[in-house]
Amino acid sequence: MFESSISQATTLRCDRRSSATDSPQFANNVFSNPNPPRDDLVKATRKWLRGAPNREPAGAVPTLRPEGHEFSAADHELGVTWLGHSTVLLEIGGKRVLTDPVWSDRASPFKAFGPERFFEPPLAFDELPELDLVLISHDHYDHLDRDTVVALARRQTPFVVPLGVGARMRAWGIDEALITELDWWQETTIDGLRLVCTPARHFSGRGLLDRNRTLWAGWAIIGRDKKVFFSGDSGFSPHFAEIGRRLGPFDLTMMEIGAYDSAWADVHMGPEQAVAAHHLVGGGLMLPIHWATFNLALHGWTEPGERALAEAQRTGALVAVPRPGERFNMSEPPMPEQWWPSLPWRSARLAPIVSSGLVPSTPTLRHESSPALPY
Repeated sequence: MFESSISQATTLRCDRRSSATDSPQFANNVFSNPNPPRDDLVKATRKWLRGAPNREPAGAVPTLRPEGHEFSAADHELGVTWLGHSTVLLEIGGKRVLTDPVWSDRASPFKAFGPERFFEPPLAFDELPELDLVLISHDHYDHLDRDTVVALARRQTPFVVPLGVGARMRAWGIDEALITELDWWQETTIDGLRLVCTPARHFSGRGLLDRNRTLWAGWAIIGRDKKVFFSGDSGFSPHFAEIGRRLGPFDLTMMEIGAYDSAWADVHMGPEQAVAAHHLVGGGLMLPIHWATFNLALHGWTEPGERALAEAQRTGALVAVPRPGERFNMSEPPMPEQWWPSLPWRSARLAPIVSSGLVPSTPTLRHESSPALPY
């Protein structure tokens, strides 16, 4: 394991390196959201100071250690291995795609401070099979891990990233020839896989003075027979419906469900809105990601999984919640199974997460009671 040291009018193809200055999202030297997030820093700070229980596991998190020979799905199949947080190893179209790889101990610029992993990566870095490409959603430390991407670059792995992220990687000594940068709705093809950069409602930055200097995004991963949508980090907004109209339906969606709070509901959508987004993009099976790996919010560590399952059952969504490291084929997805301990958690009725600026056509997000205990 390492230690850490809305849109254009049409879908565009692009060269390896696009220019931020040509982006409709870029003005005054920063990127912005068409539906700007509302900040409530005072409310967020007060909540952090109060704290909350059950934010980290009291014991070992059950993980599975996949064998390297398992990563060989046939061209027409779709293999999926969730390795924790937003790191997923996909086998699609006979290719291997890794999303937001993080093998460091902490999602932090510091080796001794910052959110620490709840469990070691289920697959050791040296056991990773040969990869065809890596997708990055944005530059936050829990998604763009310098030590991991530098190590992957030594293996000559291609990267596809949002605008501006390539500059960070080049500053780390990564060969420009390995990096393709895209704006929203731009696309490229690598080894027969079509990769479309999709809008997201979030922000970026790795320090105090670089907020929104790079773009944030989701990704559509389109093979000959299967299609996957990776949400990246995002608040809920109409862009999901647009993604569904342009690129859906998808066999699999990988939707972020964790690190939410009412004080920052415009940049993390929470489980209920994640399920709504899954429906809007035309998802078949939903894989919840961005949870159960780092302590990044005030909810209990098991709460996102509980709420996602409750909302999926209410709306008829198909969902898989594999253990970290558990690989499955889309032809035989696992039945939802609670592998985490039974802890008190807040239902959507007790702690609703609803993004601001939603248009009238946005589906109503009901917050019904679920078998939860308040705290």
